[in-house]
Amino acid sequence: MHETLKALLAEKVVLTDGAWGTQFQQKGLPLGMNPDIWNLDEPQKVYEVAKSYVDAGSQIILSNTFGANVFILRNSGNEDKVYAINRAGVEISKKAAGTQAKVFASMGPSGIMLLMGEVTPDEMLAAFTEQARAMADGGADGIVVETMCDLEEAKLAIQAAKTTGLPVVGSMVFDSGAMLDHTMMGNSVEDAAAGMLEAGADIVGSNCGKGIEGFLNVCRRLNAVSGEKVWIKANRGLPEVVHGETRYSQTPEQFAAYLPQLLEFGAGFVGGCCGTSPEFIRAVKNAI
Repeated sequence: MHETLKALLAEKVVLTDGAWGTQFQQKGLPLGMNPDIWNLDEPQKVYEVAKSYVDAGSQIILSNTFGANVFILRNSGNEDKVYAINRAGVEISKKAAGTQAKVFASMGPSGIMLLMGEVTPDEMLAAFTEQARAMADGGADGIVVETMCDLEEAKLAIQAAKTTGLPVVGSMVFDSGAMLDHTMMGNSVEDAAAGMLEAGADIVGSNCGKGIEGFLNVCRRLNAVSGEKVWIKANRGLPEVVHGETRYSQTPEQFAAYLPQLLEFGAGFVGGCCGTSPEFIRAVKNAI
């Protein structure tokens, strides 16, 4: 196993970061704009968000590269900037992290569907490989393939990330509604974990999709399959739309109260997803 990962796994729990998108919106990111473009256009604002999580106590922060693949960047006419955006995103997070935190570059979904024949597996693998190499060149300490709903896509992204020689986390979204604890494509927790491990993931986990209370059972099941500590980044409860605005009622302290159970069920990397902020990371740090 990679030395970086060995050192992290030796910790009782590693504190990751929280949401980035809502922090960018507070800094003026227009609704509907891909925030990854800010790595080139507004690097200081990206740095400030990354640094806010380091200052809150995060031991791993991500990079502003979630949607920086050629398919998503093509929507805004930036498909020729894949390398520049990914490398800059990692370099900004590395600058913010200094010696206080590691940077695991964020690799999100492609935005197109394999099942519908919109792209071939080879084309998708090539796109993720292009992204991963730029992340590695930027100095990433690891790569997180996150917010994946399609196991086949996740496996291709993990394979691409593994070509860099960096440690790789695979993180899926499991539904909280009718498809309880299954991906949107119908994969169970166990099937998703096994598939990601087969593709080469060093750590498996889950993020987004549900509030932190819904991650307890998912965490236990992921740990049972992998035998390693699990990556968990939960939403701030379930949102409500009030007068056209998305609002969350869960407090940082309520969120952090679930930490003991998550650790009991095998979590080793804990942070937040949608709706969370540096205040939530501080609350989890206090709970640790």
